[in-house]
Amino acid sequence: MRASFQPVWIVAWRETRDQLRDWRIIFPIVALTLFFPFLMNFTARQLLDFMEKYGAVIVADRFIPFLLMIVGFFPITTSLVIALESFAGETERHSIEPLLDSPLADWQLYLGKLLASLVPPLLASYLGVIVYLIGIYRNTSWRAEPLFMVLVVLLVAVQALVMVSGAVVVSTQTTSVRAANLLSSFIVVPMALLIQGESVIMLWANYNVLWWAVLGQVILGGLLVRMGLAHFNREELLGREIDVINFRWAGRVFWRAFVGQARNPLAWLRYELPASLRRLALPVLIVAVLLLGSMWMGSAQVERLGIPPDLLNLDKVGMVDAQMLDQLKGMGFFSVLGASMVWLHNLRAVLIASAIGMFTFGVGGILILMLPLTLIGFLAGSAGSVGIDPLTFVAAFTMPHGLLEIPAMILAGAAILQVGATFVTPAQGMSIGEAWLRAMADWARVTLALVVPFFLGAALLETFISPRFVVMLLGG
Repeated sequence: MRASFQPVWIVAWRETRDQLRDWRIIFPIVALTLFFPFLMNFTARQLLDFMEKYGAVIVADRFIPFLLMIVGFFPITTSLVIALESFAGETERHSIEPLLDSPLADWQLYLGKLLASLVPPLLASYLGVIVYLIGIYRNTSWRAEPLFMVLVVLLVAVQALVMVSGAVVVSTQTTSVRAANLLSSFIVVPMALLIQGESVIMLWANYNVLWWAVLGQVILGGLLVRMGLAHFNREELLGREIDVINFRWAGRVFWRAFVGQARNPLAWLRYELPASLRRLALPVLIVAVLLLGSMWMGSAQVERLGIPPDLLNLDKVGMVDAQMLDQLKGMGFFSVLGASMVWLHNLRAVLIASAIGMFTFGVGGILILMLPLTLIGFLAGSAGSVGIDPLTFVAAFTMPHGLLEIPAMILAGAAILQVGATFVTPAQGMSIGEAWLRAMADWARVTLALVVPFFLGAALLETFISPRFVVMLLGG
């Protein structure tokens, strides 16, 4: 293992040394890194003076950690061009051929370039943080607690990992630095929004939440590194001349994967659909466990949130009777229109989850599907605090339509997860685009053949049968 990683360190050292030799790279990074902390120190001093006039010193004190986050984030963005140039720039200049002709494995070459792209932004960020802390101490005598400093160091490191690993992936999949720079906005903008969220948490001084942010970014950074390793191919890097959007080719690949070998709809249902379900076996198991766990997580939040049951009107659940069914008719129940509205609502939720899951490795889509079950778990736990059996509560409000709706959610989540996983899974003999289109074909198969009809059946049951089931179980 140590011998296999030695070429990685050699490549990383060579690339880092070349960067440090070029004053056109070092001077802007160092100059901007040193100037920005002084600017933030000046801002902090002016803010403290302004707040002291109105007796809001605590607000100003909490802005100091906020500015510390900005100081750590700024050098990473300015140094991101190094990562974007790691492959695309050298390919344009034809200086990467000797390195690609070396006996290094693809993963060794990729990790070496990744580490070399990570070192300058990380060093610049830590330099900026140190300068800022020294300046703020001299101006205000503010000192950071040791545990908080550990948190800041880790946040800067994971943010650099996420941004640099994403930029290197972009660099390997583009043919020019111009395209890589434009695509980098899809890295910088989301990370800037994340920094804003972390800054709000800092203003509230709820620092424990930021440890979860560290964990989430470690996982995301690992997925991006895995994505780069899975789809890096030196032959494609040299052979690709220009990126062209070929909708006709994409349509053919998708249609062939969607139809498969079937010659008629019956053969498609008999052979191709089961093949898709077999490929989804592991994602189905994962999603089923996550959805079940979301109900448990919801019930576990009852004591923590401490919402009074009477505020949720759960004490009236045991008072439902047959007369309430007449009131439900005015709300759209027991009508085809009401069923169609429920059906369209569920389909819209799945489409939104699918769209978000495509760009979040499937994670965002799964979280959306987990939300309703988390809420049911929370309400069931709250119902237990007023004397209602939680299992009876869950059965009353999820059955019988849940017999179709929950399997549909599991299948939809599994298909979303598979689409997201294509970005981090090696695809032998296929590009990222082709692998993604084949996964989308499986998603379309499962959605059209199972999810849509399951949701339709669930909507009919929820509109016509489930209200009577609630009265039967909970009616007084």
